Amino acid sequence: MSRFALLSLALLLTAPAAAQLSDAPAGDPANSETVIDFGAPEALSVVTGDGVLEFSVLLADEDDERARGLMFRSELGDSEGMLFDYGQPQQVSMWMRNTEIPLDIIYVDSDGEILKIFANAQPYSLRTLPSEFPVLAALEVRGGLSREAGIRPGDTVRHRIFGNADAMADEEMVEAETVDDSAEGDSGGEE
Repeated sequence: MSRFALLSLALLLTAPAAAQLSDAPAGDPANSETVIDFGAPEALSVVTGDGVLEFSVLLADEDDERARGLMFRSELGDSEGMLFDYGQPQQVSMWMRNTEIPLDIIYVDSDGEILKIFANAQPYSLRTLPSEFPVLAALEVRGGLSREAGIRPGDTVRHRIFGNADAMADEEMVEAETVDDSAEGDSGGEE
């Protein structure tokens, strides 16, 4: 193989990685040196056909937070994630620039219903991953977790931005009261 062909092949294979170099100016969210404060993690639940999964998520509800997302992170725990709040339903698109780990990108409508999941989005990919439908939010979790945990389109995400976070607490309270009531009715003794 000629030197030119080898050099061309090497450039072709390294182009995606080279595109990830933080060439963004200082202060830009895509610059690894820029500090973005997401605030404290918040509780989020995903209600699946198999049960309820609890997560602790960072909320990205400002332009600079959404632009940074999970770039430059080397790990993400099974109960961790990031919730992108777009403020109003709209079609959105995400990509994996400067993202070191595979992610599942879960698009969620304004009622908290999961509409679409991109499983194992490839690190550093510049491919756009469109919602194709108006969504209020996108939830990012560890790549492969959706399949492992049984998260599917049609499942429900519960968080304050969907106005359904209290519904989960109310359901748990009703279940607890039902258990207490049945325990009180059963004295277990003779009359």
